Amino acid sequence: MLAIAIWGFVEPYILDVEEEEAAITNLPSEMEGKKIAVIGDFQIGLWLDNVWTVEKAVEDVIDMDPAAILITGDYVYHVDNMDDPEIAEVMEVMRPLAESGIPVYSVLGNHDYAMSSQDVEPNTELAEGLATELSSLGIMMLDNKNEILLEGVNTDLYVVGLGSHWAGNDLANKAFEGVPEEAPRMVLMHNPDSFKTLAGGVSPVAVAGHTHGGQIRVPFTETWSYLNLLQSGEVTADGWIKEDYGSAGNSLYVNRGIGMSITPMRINAVPEITVFTLINKD
Repeated sequence: MLAIAIWGFVEPYILDVEEEEAAITNLPSEMEGKKIAVIGDFQIGLWLDNVWTVEKAVEDVIDMDPAAILITGDYVYHVDNMDDPEIAEVMEVMRPLAESGIPVYSVLGNHDYAMSSQDVEPNTELAEGLATELSSLGIMMLDNKNEILLEGVNTDLYVVGLGSHWAGNDLANKAFEGVPEEAPRMVLMHNPDSFKTLAGGVSPVAVAGHTHGGQIRVPFTETWSYLNLLQSGEVTADGWIKEDYGSAGNSLYVNRGIGMSITPMRINAVPEITVFTLINKD
């Protein structure tokens, strides 16, 4: 038991790269094979937080030189206002990413609204300030917005971002405004629960974070983690989520993130960079 506890403080500093395929409807042939990297859930400000791993993830994704980078939100852990030193630390950590020349797209998470639980009032002033600072670095903030992710010869690939679910700001109708009906797209969100609000067929590939992969997960079990103590029903904390989780024609991948909540430990839930290779969905 002691060995497992000790390992829990080591695992946060191990960085895993998961190679996945993103099968996207109507993807132009010239985009097949391009890479999209995903990171998130930095949680900067938790005691003994693993900023080193965040810095390493930033360095690694820059070295990978993907076509674009998506960030799933939760930059900070417990911040009350924009004067807190963790905000400046976030900006320093993100600066190399923003200056890399690689397009970076992001949404905000519940902690970026200072929401440690769903019954906490969202701090919209903090969230707006954080979004403004990140935008000033060159990170494109997509809370209920969309942008062209990759330009094609005849058809562009869009990325659609949803706002924070806990803050009541995941507004799908607003997020998809202006996206041509047949256009290929990826959807970016923080909380996997936002995925269930999407209409069928609008999201061939969606990416979320929030769960930390369960963070403390019982070895030799497929899905059991501390989240099972907090949520009713089946909990799937990472990877491709079962087909009947959302509406027909949609698929969701949950990234394990890098940071942590409550305690700076991870067990059987290694921090993750996800690298998607784009392919056309038959």
